[in-house]
Amino acid sequence: MEPPDARAGARRASRVLVLALLLGAHPGAKAEVRLSVPPLVEVMRGEPVTLDCTPLGAHDHFVLEWFLADRAGARHRLASAELHGTELQDKVHDSRGRSPPYQLDSRGRLVLAEAQVGDERDYVCLVRAGSAGTAEATARLSVFAKPEATEVSPNRGTLSVMDDFAQEIATCNSRNGNPAPQITWYRNGQRLEVPMEVNSEGYMTSRTVREASGLLSLTSTLYLRLHKADRDASFHCSAHYRLPSGRRGRLDSPSFRLALHYPTEHVQFWLGSPSTTAGWVREGDSVQLFCRGDGSPNPEYTFFRLQDKQEDVLKTNLEGNLTLEGVQRSQSGTYGCRVEDYDAAEDAELSKTLELHVAYLDPLELSTGEELSLPLGNSTAVNCSAPGLPTPALRWTKDSVPLGDNPTLSLRSITFDSAGTYTCEASTPTVPVLSRTRSFKLLVQGPPELRAEEPQPKAEGSWREGDEVRLICYARGYPEPKLSWSQLGGSLAEPAPGGQGWVSSSLTLKVTSALSRDGVSCEASNPHGNDRHVFHFGTVAPQTSQAGVAVMAVAVSVGLLLFVVAAFYCMRHKGQPGCCRRGEKGSPPPGEPEPGHSGSERPEQTGLLVGGASGGARHGSRGFGDEC
Repeated sequence: MEPPDARAGARRASRVLVLALLLGAHPGAKAEVRLSVPPLVEVMRGEPVTLDCTPLGAHDHFVLEWFLADRAGARHRLASAELHGTELQDKVHDSRGRSPPYQLDSRGRLVLAEAQVGDERDYVCLVRAGSAGTAEATARLSVFAKPEATEVSPNRGTLSVMDDFAQEIATCNSRNGNPAPQITWYRNGQRLEVPMEVNSEGYMTSRTVREASGLLSLTSTLYLRLHKADRDASFHCSAHYRLPSGRRGRLDSPSFRLALHYPTEHVQFWLGSPSTTAGWVREGDSVQLFCRGDGSPNPEYTFFRLQDKQEDVLKTNLEGNLTLEGVQRSQSGTYGCRVEDYDAAEDAELSKTLELHVAYLDPLELSTGEELSLPLGNSTAVNCSAPGLPTPALRWTKDSVPLGDNPTLSLRSITFDSAGTYTCEASTPTVPVLSRTRSFKLLVQGPPELRAEEPQPKAEGSWREGDEVRLICYARGYPEPKLSWSQLGGSLAEPAPGGQGWVSSSLTLKVTSALSRDGVSCEASNPHGNDRHVFHFGTVAPQTSQAGVAVMAVAVSVGLLLFVVAAFYCMRHKGQPGCCRRGEKGSPPPGEPEPGHSGSERPEQTGLLVGGASGGARHGSRGFGDEC
């Protein structure tokens, strides 16, 4: 381990070597003492700063001293350093209460840790180099501090535009900055150019205070003569501050508005929801009337109704609203609003009126009841009346199909198609939500009208026996007709698709020749008469499967008949050899060949050529073996 003296000697040697390199030492050289000191050093508050004082030229021995110059011009020695050969010895003499204290680095530079506003002084560097002479230079230190957020305190009172002098608008504060910031005022984003001298149109005052920390706070108060146009104006202030290297910053305050007092010049009076374009309101609705004057603060509003040129006061308030609950037709008339503003000019029009029209529509009246029954072919006319204001428009429809726009509905030579529901609709174009309807049902009496749906065969040609067919009959009339069939199984009558009073019934059965001959009928009947329709099927062909059975039956019958004839024939010729058997019991008679032997003539041929009676006598006593 090195001794402490050795380590100290090494440090001093390195410091001297660095200083010698910086000074550019040349053995035996002599030069006048010159210093390199920056005249102005700028730093932000709280940051460290180093003040440089570098002697230029080659010097074997010199003494460097740092002094603090106060505002009176007196100097106070802070620190010193002396070069002996290669060793630089330094010492801090007086920190003047600064914390942390001043320091010197290895090159003799003055170090200030955490720059403070109080460090803003002139620092003098003095170098004495013996025969080379003496030199000094001054470095000025500037410490900058960004101020806190800008605060504004507006006048919360009510300011009158009727005053003819400037009034206090607001006070702006920018605290703890260095150097002192500048404050400017803005209205609607535009800078206000107001002087510092008091006058009736506007001015501002400023006051700067140095805080205990040494930082500066600035207060500015704005005074303006106000006008009615300032009622919607937005004001704010800004603090402009400086930073090192010529940079600048800006901190804006929150914006604010003023509460102004100005007289009423104009009045507006209108009808609120639910009004219409023509100023009509619907009977039974709640209606709102609004009145607004352009004075401030809000004046008092008086609502009234004019009846026989006399004002009937309805309500007085500060809101300027009047609600008529469940308005009735009797409340139609002239309504007015008056602003009570005693500061208004004598020629100001402070009263307004409007007309309130209450629309109504009473239930509709028809010249007939809810149901009208007429005989087929008759004619009639139905009247619809609609008491209401404004006069409503009328329209007739049948099953939602428009018929006309006249109050009277004419129906001529009515048919079953004329039956249905007729509706009279009343509406007011100026009050779209006001409408009414009333309906009646027309019933047309008459004998049934019958319509049948003819079935078609499934394939080309005629019907076949056993084909299934569905027959349908349609009928209409009033009273509603009953449908019946000549065959059992018909369905109950039910409304047919498409309406128009039609009902339908169906019957499903199998086609037969009997049905083709007699036909199938359906009949519609009501108290006024009846109508009948007969379904015919034409020629009915037998089914394919039944014809095959008949052919087989004929074939079997023919086969049986042939078998009987053959048996009868064999019985008549059973005495001849070889007829209807393969062999007989016992031996054949003498002189006849046995079966299977060749002969000049076959037994069957013999039997056919010889008379049947003799043959039969010969074979009468024999028995049969295998019969044919």
